[in-house]
Amino acid sequence: MPHSVKDRKSNRGSRRTPSKGSTSINARYTVALAPNVARQVERYAKASDSSMSKAIAALVRIGLEGQEHRKREFFKKLKANLADADPNREDELVDEFRSLILGR
Repeated sequence: MPHSVKDRKSNRGSRRTPSKGSTSINARYTVALAPNVARQVERYAKASDSSMSKAIAALVRIGLEGQEHRKREFFKKLKANLADADPNREDELVDEFRSLILGR
């Protein structure tokens, strides 16, 4: 039975829903990279024997994990340095620094 044009829906621009048992959503994005960054990603893709898309995904994941690590380290060092300060103000100072640096 032939399908009419109305019956077919385009998946373009839609997000995929995760399959049962999966907790992640795979989404496709188009990004523009500066030429020097594109060359670095190409080298990384070749070195890791992966596609450009997988290389970009890996590098983004690594960058986000690194950012979280740096943030934790910053607050750990801040708390250690504040240990010499008035203990009653320690949490207050940490919150002030958090809002100043992270905007939260």
